[in-house]
Amino acid sequence: MKPRHKRLAIIVGGLSVLGIAAALVLNAFNSNLVFFFTPTQIVAGEAPRDRTFRIGGLVKVGTLSRVDTTAHFVVTDNAKEIPVAYTGILPDLFKEGKGVVAQGKLGGDGQFTASEVLAKHDENYMPPEAKYAVDQAAKTAKTLKQ
Repeated sequence: MKPRHKRLAIIVGGLSVLGIAAALVLNAFNSNLVFFFTPTQIVAGEAPRDRTFRIGGLVKVGTLSRVDTTAHFVVTDNAKEIPVAYTGILPDLFKEGKGVVAQGKLGGDGQFTASEVLAKHDENYMPPEAKYAVDQAAKTAKTLKQ
């Protein structure tokens, strides 16, 4: 084999390895990517039915109930509401009327089954995504009432 052909084989081999590595990294990134949706977006059908995503908003007052280790509550952005079920121990700071972000999947019946629940960490904190969602929903509701 001529030196020119050896160089070409090494370059082609290196590009092939680089392409395979990039494909594996992008595939791993895509499978771990989690999007955030508000209850209004979920009701509008923008959320995926077959993938994990996050829902954020406020825990509606008077909706928290527990059966054994499963907690049922409603997440709202003051415009739309989504029922949520979570099996496990809720964070200590989880309360009705406060901000929450839950990660999980949406069932065919419209109920969100959470695998993880995140709550605020102090009196003045609401997750930025949830605060933005609540503000946008309030603006939309105000516009619709006028």
